[in-house]
Amino acid sequence: MRTLLAAATVLTILASPVLADEAADVRAVIDRQISAFRSDDGAAAWSLATPRLREIFPSADVFMGMVKSGYAPVYRPKSVTFGRFQAVPGGFAQEVFVVGPDGDGYTALYLLETQPDGSLRIAGCKLVKAAGTAA
Repeated sequence: MRTLLAAATVLTILASPVLADEAADVRAVIDRQISAFRSDDGAAAWSLATPRLREIFPSADVFMGMVKSGYAPVYRPKSVTFGRFQAVPGGFAQEVFVVGPDGDGYTALYLLETQPDGSLRIAGCKLVKAAGTAA
């Protein structure tokens, strides 16, 4: 049992730098998309979505229309703070705290998938208004 615990501890320590690198990569992708939203660069924002999302929203204009109408807090955030990061099957989940243009707080839970070429693309974002803010 001690050997198993020691091995698990070593694996956790060894995996940490890798997860730190992956967390930085995930955050960079999200940052790039939010920057693209802020500058109304629909092509750049859409290019960071998975192929599946690009099928659902078949052009940058359609994609940006959806974001503008349903995701104003990530489209025009007043502030962005990264929270918990987690490896999930096929990719990563990243919690992002944003203050929307309305001044209210939101949690955006991003799911990113690793593509066959090793790149990361955004597979989805679930936006939840923070407790204690007006609905």
